Amino acid sequence: MTIRIALAQLEVIPGQPFHNTNVMLSMVETARSANAQIIVFPEMSIPGYLLGDTWEQPAFLRECEAMGKRLAAASNDICIVFGNVAIDWQKHNDDGRPRKYNACFIAHQGTFIGADNFPYPYRIKTLQPDYREFEDSRHFYSLRKLALEQNKTVAELSQPVYVSLGDRRLSLGCLLCEDAWTDDYAFHPLEALATNGPIDLFLNLSSSPYTQNKNQKRNRVFSAHARRFNAPLLYVNSTGIQNNGKTVYTFDGCSTAYQVDGEIAAYVPAFSCDIAYFPFGIPTKPCQLPKETPTAEIYQALRYGVERFTTSLGIKRVVVGLSGGIDSALSAAFYQLVLGPDNVLLINMPSRFNSVTTKNLSAELANNLACPYMIVPIEDSVAHTIDQLSQTPIRQVGRSEAQHLSLSSFMQENIQARDRSARILSAAAAAFGGAFSCNANKSETTVGYSTLYGDQSGFLALLADLWKHQVYALANYLNDVVWQRKIIPQGILDLIPSAELSMAQAVDEGKGDPLCYPYHDYLFRAFVERWQRATPEDILLWYQNGSLEKELGCQPGIVASLFATPQDFIADLERWWKQYCGMGVAKRIQAPPVMAVSRRAFGFDHREAQNGVYFTQEYHRLKNSILALS
Repeated sequence: MTIRIALAQLEVIPGQPFHNTNVMLSMVETARSANAQIIVFPEMSIPGYLLGDTWEQPAFLRECEAMGKRLAAASNDICIVFGNVAIDWQKHNDDGRPRKYNACFIAHQGTFIGADNFPYPYRIKTLQPDYREFEDSRHFYSLRKLALEQNKTVAELSQPVYVSLGDRRLSLGCLLCEDAWTDDYAFHPLEALATNGPIDLFLNLSSSPYTQNKNQKRNRVFSAHARRFNAPLLYVNSTGIQNNGKTVYTFDGCSTAYQVDGEIAAYVPAFSCDIAYFPFGIPTKPCQLPKETPTAEIYQALRYGVERFTTSLGIKRVVVGLSGGIDSALSAAFYQLVLGPDNVLLINMPSRFNSVTTKNLSAELANNLACPYMIVPIEDSVAHTIDQLSQTPIRQVGRSEAQHLSLSSFMQENIQARDRSARILSAAAAAFGGAFSCNANKSETTVGYSTLYGDQSGFLALLADLWKHQVYALANYLNDVVWQRKIIPQGILDLIPSAELSMAQAVDEGKGDPLCYPYHDYLFRAFVERWQRATPEDILLWYQNGSLEKELGCQPGIVASLFATPQDFIADLERWWKQYCGMGVAKRIQAPPVMAVSRRAFGFDHREAQNGVYFTQEYHRLKNSILALS
């Protein structure tokens, strides 16, 4: 008997159970019309997943329960599998609040099934991630904790759900997201389910954010699961955006059906709200997934994220400070693509340190994007601020002489940056009826190469999860693939990166940022994104044994070309480590939300405390050893 199964990939709006349920009911009707006997929705498809402490509201929990019952009522002639929060009101979590489970519900013939071999008429998540953006154990009780409470093994509670469809009794192995990613866990839910089976079909209900290269790994892992356990595996993921306040995640969907031989039988395209159908019980010709370059993937995720994030906040217009550099150019391009040229105001704010080159490039880009453009010089206002602060006397009781503030050149540079953002961009955004962007990239954000209340400000840090080389790659992608013409001028792509805040950063003289991005991008990535995160101790060890460039993944020979002596290398390393662990932390805590695309984005994905800078004793030993030999 062939059973037609619908993989229902929907855009989950976090914190909106009534809306999500209405969309799901509509998709149930579509699947029913297509003669599907089972429809599978993603994990937490009714409430959403990243909700912060909304989970502490009993009224919200009751609403989610009520929406689940609406879905069950629609299951008379179709089996509906969906993710929702489950509440045992008679028990408590460790925090004293009502017991909550991240659950998979199976509704058929108007009721929830599965209690014949399990304590509840649903299945609950076994493996709860508490890394990166996840904090499942803060809110939910896991199957492992339930087993301990009931004095049973987790394996005993890992039971399939049996569904009767016509004359066929189907054994379902229900998994929730992390339950299928078992490499680093002592318990393996698939093995336990297979032992208590046999399992006819595995279902993985997921709420899995987009991360670059995630789907390639998932295809390898899930294909291997299907082959090993000789059963098809259906992965159903949501789309949309969700956030935890400081970090915004896009959810790409990419729901996929894997046959028993591991081949892909059906899938739903990324970032779409659609249904794919899998004919369980008959061999299906494998389908080929579309192959995208890493840059194309990131472009798709960021554009989708901007669309959904601005819509969710009701932002229809954006102001971008245009410097003539690559970061602001890329930001302007994304907002123009999403909001349309009339809704993106570009402002160039030159001081005496800005070159004719960058001013002309800003105008050229604005013309190419067909956006409204204005030039607001800041020289007079900056001079006025400096004059006010340095000339206004400071008086104190008991002292006859007045004092005066002295502003260094560095302080005056920051006054320029703050004047642009805190004064001009914020006021222009209000007048334009929108918000203003933060254009900082990840390299700058890592070491705090930005100004608090200046270029660190804005409603969203769109590029703050992109290293500088990725910014260039995306700009070229927009020109070559999206527009197929030079919208972002070649001059911007060729220009040396520079803040242009002093004569020491004069671009026409080849002077720019203190960062050498082809090296520092990779050094900083080791601090932030490497799963076993690197510290100066690791960097010095790799430097000493000649493996540094291989470990970082940067261009061979670049270290010797940049640093003539070990002293130079160590001075550079310590400078940026101190920035990363010091002022950089303070700035990141106050930075706008970051749009995440990498395996570790700043914000709630990269949790940090203001603990100051630390070098291990082994680092000091290595440093002394290296310097003694030089």
